[in-house]
Amino acid sequence: MDKTVILKEKIKKWGASKVGFAFLEDLLPKDLKHLKTGISIAVRLSDEIIAQIEDTPTHTYFHHYRTVNTYIDQITLKISMQLQNWGYLAMPIPASQSVNIDGKQYSGIFQHRTAATRAGIGWIGRNACLVTEEFGPRVRLGTVLTNMEAIYDKPVEESQCGSCKKCVRACPALALRGELWYPGIKREELVDAKACSMHMHNHYQHIGRGVVCGICVRVCPKGNQVIKR
Repeated sequence: MDKTVILKEKIKKWGASKVGFAFLEDLLPKDLKHLKTGISIAVRLSDEIIAQIEDTPTHTYFHHYRTVNTYIDQITLKISMQLQNWGYLAMPIPASQSVNIDGKQYSGIFQHRTAATRAGIGWIGRNACLVTEEFGPRVRLGTVLTNMEAIYDKPVEESQCGSCKKCVRACPALALRGELWYPGIKREELVDAKACSMHMHNHYQHIGRGVVCGICVRVCPKGNQVIKR
């Protein structure tokens, strides 16, 4: 059996809701191009916790968000260990980490959302979050880079948001530009990340340091249909 198939089965057993394999060599920085394969995973968030978000995030959502990030890091560590046992190089990208490399803005080492679109997991919505057909944006993402050759999944190359702008209207920071995503679009064309960050810092610090909002996730119609009331 091909190692791609074997690893997909293992990753699902380890707790990922979705998994895909992406060819990333053309997108990676020079020092990482030898790790041309990206393994993208999505872990579904709690619908009940998301539904409790109204005008502000909740303490429960803050805790849940961080707990799921830790869970993802554990899964990607297992993936990396399995790849190394097979003799391949592997580099798990932290689920939630921002680094300031250029002295101007914080960003991840490599964008999980980019890996996820290339791996066929979903598209990037007007809320600048990864949106899946099954769960909407109610997921958190993880990525492992490896030099293992794989059976690559078909990339998603078109937004499925259509004319919907519910997230844009709901954003309390007025940070969402309202543009439709396409491969290669710059992040700043979708979202004013500084405005989003400053709003959370100024209004939600009573919930916890590093709190996230979640309002744009809650209002997205994708994923809402799975809620049982």
